[in-house]
Amino acid sequence: MIQASNVSLRFGKKALFEDVNIKFTEGNCYGLIGANGAGKSTFLKILSGKIEPTNGDIIITPGQRLSVLEQDHFKYDAYTVLDTVIMGNQRLYDIMKEKDALYAKPDFSDEDGIKASELETEFAEMDGWNAESDAQTLLNGLGVENEYHYSLMSDIPMPIKVKVLLAKALFGSPDILLLDEPTNHLDLDAIAWLEEFLINFENTVIVVSHDRYFLNKVCTHIADIDYGKIQIYAGNYDFWYESSQLIIKQRKEANKKKEEQIKELKEFISRFSANASKSKQATSRKKALEKIELDDIRPSSRKYPYIDFRPQREIGNEVLSVDNISLTVDGKKILDNITFHVNHDDKIAFVGANEAAKTALFQILNGEIQPDSGEYKWGVTTSQSYFPKDNTKIFDNDLTIVEWLTQFSEIKDASYVRGFLGRMLFAGEDGVKKMRVLSGGEKVRVLLSRMMIEASNVLILDEPTDHLDMESISALNTGLKKFKGVLLFSSRDHEIVQTTANRIIEIMPDGTMVDKVSTYDDYLDSDEMARKRTVFSTFDDEEQDD
Repeated sequence: MIQASNVSLRFGKKALFEDVNIKFTEGNCYGLIGANGAGKSTFLKILSGKIEPTNGDIIITPGQRLSVLEQDHFKYDAYTVLDTVIMGNQRLYDIMKEKDALYAKPDFSDEDGIKASELETEFAEMDGWNAESDAQTLLNGLGVENEYHYSLMSDIPMPIKVKVLLAKALFGSPDILLLDEPTNHLDLDAIAWLEEFLINFENTVIVVSHDRYFLNKVCTHIADIDYGKIQIYAGNYDFWYESSQLIIKQRKEANKKKEEQIKELKEFISRFSANASKSKQATSRKKALEKIELDDIRPSSRKYPYIDFRPQREIGNEVLSVDNISLTVDGKKILDNITFHVNHDDKIAFVGANEAAKTALFQILNGEIQPDSGEYKWGVTTSQSYFPKDNTKIFDNDLTIVEWLTQFSEIKDASYVRGFLGRMLFAGEDGVKKMRVLSGGEKVRVLLSRMMIEASNVLILDEPTDHLDMESISALNTGLKKFKGVLLFSSRDHEIVQTTANRIIEIMPDGTMVDKVSTYDDYLDSDEMARKRTVFSTFDDEEQDD
């Protein structure tokens, strides 16, 4: 159990949290939600002890171990992958190293023998003999192949490093698990594995995530941060949303009834207060009026952008043909004779663990890179807008947001462009912000503004939800569902893939593809999908045995 008792956090005169009292109990998974800037990550840091509150205390049941998902991706660069995971239980790791140091002593004494015996007993009690195999099980579950297990953290790719740090947090069944955006940079397979892990996890979990499907799948409770307070709701994210909206509706209806009652009482008092025969009744109604209090209904601090992609031109039947495209990167073929044809009503989600392959395919279709072989052709009625995964070069300039966006608008009018920015929550003078100083979330909203201004009938989006808050993701989801053109996209957000795509193309580990007209959930459940996964699992094992 972990609880906050009268916790406040102030920065100068500004209070981020005020007198928070909340208890997180064993066996439950709490989704910590709130608008951008509400303090979700900060509250996790308070719970973990990384930030001291201005007032109040954090109380943890004595003897319980707390584990946190590390955000410093370079902290363990000097250690191997397996050692990093086992460090998730620091005491166990320290015992292992102390034992190794003792046994390596050339002058091993009787005193060393006694100490070693004590360490061996504690090591066995902590199930230390299974530590390495347990760590490997976690790594394999998250898709970290055996070839990386003994590598230094400094030598592995960043997506793999993120998975290792997650395995470290999960290692050794901690009593309290704090996870800040654990699905960031995970492929959909790894997210699915993590969902099952947390569903079966028997201790306390507190998780911050912008992935609504993930929160719905794993959470037993939602802890909602708004205006410096935290309120717990039983149920998952959807249940919280419905409950919170129902409560607001009920309070508004109650206030409406009270206002009608107040009006009637005031009218009676006004009419009869001077009437001697009615004076007692008027006095009674005055007292009743004084007792009526309207509920203080504050609007949520959450803000939803308005995302609406409207194609300027209707798309024809000839959209896109891709024929035998192949590409090799760093000696590995990531696209192998990729062939597919896009229809005018297709919304295609590109899935699979190989993110580089999906990004490369989108870059080819956008004309940024050339394939080794093969070709593609866009239909004459098509116009394309592209959302790149890496937007670094786009924002490396000294233009303001309005100046940059005006380049893509047929109407060269600043107020017209500002209208699109207003929809995306850029208010007032935000439009004169320089492109290079924008935050990650602001950059995404600017790129989505460009796509709305361009009014294309084909949208290509490569992981558009990175850096977006829950409200913006929900708005994007709505915008993509309403879009009347063709979509080619990849996303780690299960909800967007499931509710938007009517066709799934998976790029397999060997660079080939599976193409199926299906929703995402039906695709995952299909016999064909199970067979493909079995084939490639066997393929990977054979490679490792070699």
